[in-house]
Amino acid sequence: MTWTIQPRSKSGDLAYVETGSGPLVVLIHGVGLRAEAWGAQIDGLARSHRVCAVDMLGHGESARLCGNPALADYSDAIAEIITEPALVIGHSFGAMIALDMAARMPEKLRGAAALNGIYRRSPEAKQAVATRANSLDGRTVADPTPTLDRWFGNDATPARIACEHWLRVVDPAGYRDAYRVFATEDGPTDAALRAIKCPSLFLTGAQEPNSTPAMSDQMAALAPFGQSITLAGAAHMMPMTHASEVNAILDRFNQEVRQ
Repeated sequence: MTWTIQPRSKSGDLAYVETGSGPLVVLIHGVGLRAEAWGAQIDGLARSHRVCAVDMLGHGESARLCGNPALADYSDAIAEIITEPALVIGHSFGAMIALDMAARMPEKLRGAAALNGIYRRSPEAKQAVATRANSLDGRTVADPTPTLDRWFGNDATPARIACEHWLRVVDPAGYRDAYRVFATEDGPTDAALRAIKCPSLFLTGAQEPNSTPAMSDQMAALAPFGQSITLAGAAHMMPMTHASEVNAILDRFNQEVRQ
């Protein structure tokens, strides 16, 4: 699998890869990445769906908002391109956005999938993300090596090489803005989870130390139509490292949503 840059459509500040036809699926990546991180999912879903894989604000070809954007700013920008009820799938920070949209914009979503989403970090994890957020100056590119080692180990796989490139070319201010929100938020509130009226999937990897299977289980238990799945052998970047397994799970969920 290679993750080559694809042409973009634009709507206001938001850029996105759009392909396929059929029911709408929206894909939202995590901090520091871009739409191409969903390469395998775009290819799979576009066979029977219209897929919009967004560049989060301040990433890829999407504009950065001035000031200090909040979670709702990221969600609201993406909501502008949702012209029919959509299946919204988010990874990591993108999972936060997908769940925020599901709770606040029920008319926009027919289903929500949160991949590697966080919920109630441990004190140690809170301190770690706060320390990293405070270290970002918005002018220089943060060294991605510790992040890449955590995601992929030391092997120079195609997925690691692609992510390293994206992390090194991302707008430092856009990265800082998004990471600050990611670090400040602690997952959806219990009230927000209970407010999600569409089918919701909480999927994470068994080897994920930060967005753990227990977190997915807890969120799914609160969402009225939630389900939790743990993918054996996978960790944080499972849409790239375990693409075929992730695609199969998303296909099954999508069929459930469409019934």
